Amino acid sequence: MDIKQEKIALLCNYELLPERVGGMDHFFWLFDKKCKENNIQIDWFFPNSSDHGDYPNLLIKESNYQNIETYFLQRCKENNLAYTHVITHFVELCTPFFYKIKKVSDAKIIAIDHNPRPLHGYPFKKMLEKKIKGLLFSRFIDVFVGVSDYTVNEILNDFGNHLKAKVIIIYNGVLIDDIKVRANRNSFNPTFLIASHLRESKGIQDLIEAVSKLPDTIKSEIKIDVYGDGPYKEYLLHEIKNQGLENNFHLKGSQPNLNFLFCQYDYMLQPTHMECFSLSILESLAANVPVITTNVGGNKEVISDGVNGFIYEAKNTNQLQEILKKVYLGQNRITINTRALIEDFFSLDKMVDNHLKLIQ
Repeated sequence: MDIKQEKIALLCNYELLPERVGGMDHFFWLFDKKCKENNIQIDWFFPNSSDHGDYPNLLIKESNYQNIETYFLQRCKENNLAYTHVITHFVELCTPFFYKIKKVSDAKIIAIDHNPRPLHGYPFKKMLEKKIKGLLFSRFIDVFVGVSDYTVNEILNDFGNHLKAKVIIIYNGVLIDDIKVRANRNSFNPTFLIASHLRESKGIQDLIEAVSKLPDTIKSEIKIDVYGDGPYKEYLLHEIKNQGLENNFHLKGSQPNLNFLFCQYDYMLQPTHMECFSLSILESLAANVPVITTNVGGNKEVISDGVNGFIYEAKNTNQLQEILKKVYLGQNRITINTRALIEDFFSLDKMVDNHLKLIQ
């Protein structure tokens, strides 16, 4: 390998939080390690720095919460930084930023799309704006990466089918060996968890409504632990109290060790309204914990209804209530070991290897 050709700027609009260690953190750590093994240098541009996990081993250029794109361009101009590749994660696609990169650098630009889309699509004005941006600025992005088939299709829908030749798919993956596995699953009176940021689009309010519709015999027993935090927390607590479900829902806040917690439950619930490709779903399945989730985003690419979980229409609380009832009573059950699918297709090693191929 020609060493001089491999110096990467990796921009990631992702806050580093020790209380929230997820699949992307493990990806960043392993990708950096594999790049170093291949004599590839990465400058990591994050909103902040942190000393948890392997982040001390990364060469981080923190923006101190300044806009990542603005900060990166300033650094390039002030320090004459030269890169062979610029990779973006959690950064909006097809904006003037990508044109500005090309003005200061001849780097190959790779844009990774993790961004979920609204359940019923964008308003017409937003759709038109994206089409125009696709015509104006897509030429400055060399490779678009979708994290699911759904995401690939949405990139083409958003910015135009003329991008088809330079859009590829690389599925997200999880660190399987680090996830503790559930040995036996309760067929009756199962336990449930949610692992989610607490915001409206995650649909937890729908789950609260669905539980309120359950028969009293189930409602008096069913327990759901919620791991996560976010701006919707107070609203959810209000709804739980308003429906008299304080004994059913337990909000446990953010936890850094979910890889050891999944296996304590029989099912994970993810009532989300929008999703690209959920790492939480992969982690839950890797723990041999089936998932009850919605038909949005890439969920149906990993969950087969009735095989390794259950799928229902987003926001349909009647469907969700019926699934919960049948699962709780043991009328519907998942019997397979859900870990095998993740081992075969969605490992972190496979994800990292596929990202390395983009720069080698």
